[in-house]
Amino acid sequence: MKIAVTGKGGVGKTTLAAVLARLYAEEGRRVLCADADPDANLGLALGFSETEVDSLTPISQMSDLIAERTGTARGGYGAFFKINPRVDDIPDRFAIEKNGVKLLVMGTVDTGGSGCVCPENVVLKRVISNLVLGRDEVVILDMEAGLEHLGRGTADFVDFFLVVVEPGARSVQTYKKVCQLAADIGVKKISVVANKVRSKEDEDYLRARIPADDFLGVIRYSPDVIEADRNAASPYDTASAAVTDIKAIKQQIDKI
Repeated sequence: MKIAVTGKGGVGKTTLAAVLARLYAEEGRRVLCADADPDANLGLALGFSETEVDSLTPISQMSDLIAERTGTARGGYGAFFKINPRVDDIPDRFAIEKNGVKLLVMGTVDTGGSGCVCPENVVLKRVISNLVLGRDEVVILDMEAGLEHLGRGTADFVDFFLVVVEPGARSVQTYKKVCQLAADIGVKKISVVANKVRSKEDEDYLRARIPADDFLGVIRYSPDVIEADRNAASPYDTASAAVTDIKAIKQQIDKI
């Protein structure tokens, strides 16, 4: 199972990704999560300590590794470099594991502009491709809304694209943008999870704007999720109502 979770910042996609990962691990499945969001906080949501998370170096910042694999010097923009470097050993070398879930932090590229053809981006995209195409385990990608690290070929092998939305026009607008970006890389099916739903009116608002066939499920607003974030704890361990809602969403994923 390969699942990509995306949505605008603050909608709760990291909560969904983390709880799904813990649920699959609870079943005895081997699970690897890749934090591909520039605002990387998936580790805390999975139950890693702040010290453990702070000890991780994002792949995009491993300058020596990137230079070695791409055959270029640090910051060697404009030079020739390998566009198909070996990356299959990177997940096992640099992921850390807790509660049956491996975590790999991807990082982002701060130079060269969005979508730049630079050594860092080449390595990040190759790692994501390897996770989706080459790993025999459940892989969950916590993505930024731009789907920056995905491309044609890789997207074909993602089983589920989950867009997390909350009741509000900006979130729905982001969903529409993600649909356009996903179509550009060949994704034919997007599933939507509504989060922070406080009332029937909230749910009706979203259902009126999202095709029924795409609407996968609802996660009700939970103060326990906010409290887990405050305490740097995993919502899986402390927010039982949200976990119950996400279990229902997981059942839909498994059924489909």
